[in-house]
Parts: sequence; C-alpha cells; structure tokens
Amino acid sequence: MTRAKRMHALAAVTAVSVVVTLSACASDDSASGSTSGSGNEKVELTLATFNQFGYDDLITEYQKLHPNITIKHKKAATSNEARDNLNTRLAAGSGLSDIEAIEVDWLPELMQYSSKFNDLGSAEVKDRWLDWKAAAATDQKGRLIGYGTDSGPEAICYRSDLFKKAGLPTDREKVAELLGSSWDSYFAAGKKFKAASKVPWFDSIGATYQGMVNQVETTYENKGDNTVIATTNPEVRRLYDTVVKAGIDDGLSAHLQQWSDDWAASFQKDGFATMLCPGWMLGVIEGNAKGVKGWDVANTFPGGGGNWGGSYLTVPTQSKHAKEAKALAAWLTAPEQQIKAFKAVGAFPSQQAALTSPELASVKNPFFANAPTGTIFAERAKAVTVTPYKGPKYFPVNDAMQQALTRVEDKSMTPEKSWERFVNDVKALG
Repeated sequence: MTRAKRMHALAAVTAVSVVVTLSACASDDSASGSTSGSGNEKVELTLATFNQFGYDDLITEYQKLHPNITIKHKKAATSNEARDNLNTRLAAGSGLSDIEAIEVDWLPELMQYSSKFNDLGSAEVKDRWLDWKAAAATDQKGRLIGYGTDSGPEAICYRSDLFKKAGLPTDREKVAELLGSSWDSYFAAGKKFKAASKVPWFDSIGATYQGMVNQVETTYENKGDNTVIATTNPEVRRLYDTVVKAGIDDGLSAHLQQWSDDWAASFQKDGFATMLCPGWMLGVIEGNAKGVKGWDVANTFPGGGGNWGGSYLTVPTQSKHAKEAKALAAWLTAPEQQIKAFKAVGAFPSQQAALTSPELASVKNPFFANAPTGTIFAERAKAVTVTPYKGPKYFPVNDAMQQALTRVEDKSMTPEKSWERFVNDVKALG
C-alpha cells in the first residue's frame, strides 16, 4: 500500500471513530479550557500546523516579544496527516496542541463539535476577516472557533524555460493570453505544448479536478439539509469526465499524485510544465524546486477565478493555556503577520486590512522571476465569484473522488469502473 493510500485509509477509519465518539458528547459546552499562566510566568505553547504556513520566523519574533512564552511547533507533512491526528486526539479527549490549524475543507465536519473549541470572538477581532472567511468558522450559537489564516486565490505557475524550448511565449502577460481564461483554452494550450515537448503539461488530474470543483457552488451536498448528491449531480460527473479526457486521453497529465514522494522529486526532473497555483503553493514549489530556474506565475486562471485552500487557527478546550494560545493565534493572524507569511511562503492574506495594504501590493517573489505576486494574487482574489458549499461530508466525499481519480492515473481501474467504485464509496458514508 502506498503512502497516499495508507493516508486515505487512515482518514476513513478516523472519520468514523471521531463521529462515533463525539456524537455522545457534542452538546457538552462545559469545557472552556484553563487560562492558567499569565504575566511573566513561563508558559510553553504547542502549535500544530501542516504544509507551509510561513510561521518559522514569526514564532521566533513572538518569543522575543514575549520572553516568558516558548512555542513548540509541530508541522505535519500534509493536511490529511494533520486531520487524522486532530480527529484521533479530539475523540480521545486529550493530546491536542494548544493551537490546532484546521484546513477549510475539513472545517465543516468539525463544526458539528464546535463546543470542543474555545470561542475566539471579541471586539478586537470583529470585522477583521473577509465575511465568508469568518462565517465559515462561526457556529450556530455565534461562537467564532477559528481565526482565519490565509485564503487560496489561484493563478497558474509555469516553467518559462520549458515553454521556450517548446517555442511558446515565456513573458507572463503573453503566457496568460496563451492559457486563456477557460478550461478549454488551458487544455488547448497544453496540446500545443505537448506537440513540441515530451514534458507533461500538468502534474495530476486530481489536482486539476480540485481547481475545477472549487468553482462550482453546489457539488456534493445540498445546502440546507446536507443531502449527499455527489453521485447524481451531473456537474460532478461532467468535471470527472472532462479532466480524465484531458489528462489521460489527451496525455496532458504527469500522473503524479500531489504530496507523494514522486511528485516532490519531479520538481527537480522537469516533471511538468504548469500547475494550478494558489498563493500558498508558491512556498511548496520553491521548497521542492530549489536550484531550478524558470518558474513564473501567470495572472490568469481557467474558468475565471477560484479559491483553493485557506486555513484557521483554533484553540481546543483541551488547552491548559487557552488565554495565551488565543493571544498567539490572534497575533499570528493579524494583518501585519499575514503579510509577512505571504512574503515568506505565499500564504495569501484573508484579513481586510492586509488585502488593501500597499505593502502587500508591492510584494515580488525572486524565485518566480521577480513576479509581482502581491498584485497578481490580489487580482486573482477579486476574480473569485463562487464560494462552494461544503457540508459535513464534503471532505470524505472529495477524498473518495480523489481516490477515484488516482485509480485512473495509476491504471488500476478504467474511468468507468473507478466511477462505479466512487459511487459505492459515497454510499458507504451513509
């Protein structure tokens, strides 16, 4: 069993266990978390994140500002790994960090157990975030359980050197024209590239599908009653067929599952020419492609605009230092720190004040040919017109879809057989 498949299996088992364990205690509001430790008392806080949040330098800065605070940073390799750990320890009732990062796609399932997290709302942070960002982390009682970190407006990252070898334009404005603003034009550009190069056009059909599905308002569940419609929604099937045709039939995919070891290694081997690129992906690319020259960012995205990702910092009621943890979470997500995180790893701000800051607009990224990433992603954020509805089963259904696409990529199943398996997997969720 591959690492990715092991992660999927663990996610499924954990999701079941957490629902069973917490269903009996989800209405318990009594836990509030201790606020012990104040003033100059020595306090160690644990902070659990995943991928790249851009917090390494910020943690050092915070500890200098607060000599009595020591921060232990636990960084999971993937969102799935972080989710598994959080669900396991949440169900066990112990072992969570003082601050737990939660990814937007699995936030809805945890909102069912919002009483297990401290209310972070206050006058100081009111109206700090984009409306939709704060609303997603606000429960039915009006409790704000998460401080928004980044958002994920998407552009297209590309290898200008590979474009040049294929006889295609390399200037980012001309590349944006080549790629166009529709999925048809993006795939058509890929066919032009493929005719002149042996390098695949994009990394995987799973990653490409994710960008497509993030542009659809209703996909897996009906808003209101959360009825699962994933297997009968014609739009979901259309996206599945479209990305399979582009990636498999037209040969545009490198067949590399995102976050796998092979995917990470491919950045050093001309693995693919383009990829869907939310702001936070910049740090991932730079880390994997160290020493590789040619990466750039085009100010366009198929379908107009899309948001992929974005996370929250929460303070579980298990924390023994909830007061200090809340203060750290508030500081890390303040406008000034969000801009610093964007400069570090491309985590695009979700703070109102940060989005209108001249400092953000002036940010350029040396690794990506000095691209004006502050301006590019601000414009990409403005292009987002759809906020997909994500109910309690969004994550496991989407995970089942990603597994279905992986089976097609690795040729373990035909597209039709893999779709049938997806249907059965969704039915098994209940």
